[in-house]
Amino acid sequence: MMALEILPVRTGDAAENMAVDFLLLQRYPKPGVPRFRHYGWRGPAFTFGYAQKLAAVRALLPEDTTLDLCRRATGGGLVDHRDDWTYALVIPRGHPLEDVRATQSYREVHEALAAALRVQGVACLAKTTVPETEGMGVCFQRAEIYDVVNEHSGEKIAGAAQKRNKHGLLFQGSIWRPAAGPAVDWEKFHDDFTARLAALLGTTAEPVPWPELNEDEVSGLTEQYSSPEWLDYR
Repeated sequence: MMALEILPVRTGDAAENMAVDFLLLQRYPKPGVPRFRHYGWRGPAFTFGYAQKLAAVRALLPEDTTLDLCRRATGGGLVDHRDDWTYALVIPRGHPLEDVRATQSYREVHEALAAALRVQGVACLAKTTVPETEGMGVCFQRAEIYDVVNEHSGEKIAGAAQKRNKHGLLFQGSIWRPAAGPAVDWEKFHDDFTARLAALLGTTAEPVPWPELNEDEVSGLTEQYSSPEWLDYR
């Protein structure tokens, strides 16, 4: 049985984190193996969806010139990473969860996430209603269908964005830690969440060393994601 490979935690700037996530989908050395990583940020950072216009994004940002900003390869809205718990899940082409509609994969991953948070007393669930208004603003100010929300207040706790291509599915997720509450043991959550994801994928979670990605390719894509051309692509 192929394991869900759990990669070591790393910290990077916005462009590096986005480049590595994308390359884990494109260039992973073991085709057919799902993989997961939780990672940190070197400084205050925001990322925004592939289809968003930069001018509209800048209008939503706080007035802080030191922010690190990067366009993602995935969709979704503007995400504030200054106090979040960020992860990426890669599901290879042909896996049943990769083959379903985006709304279904979104729901199943978020149900696993909500279940792991509930173990620690966080009253939350995957939202099952469609928002009354349309639009794509700041991620944690508005909950979309199957986002994880507080079951009492409706406050958004977790959201994500997806990208599918010929290699499989990249799922980039973010949990807003203040909304989850101060009592969460994030190391325990990491283990519970990855165990539930592994069960969802029909396998077990297995910590592995960092994969041998081509460093020239990593630095090249990081440089591309740092460029004004990528930032202002739309």
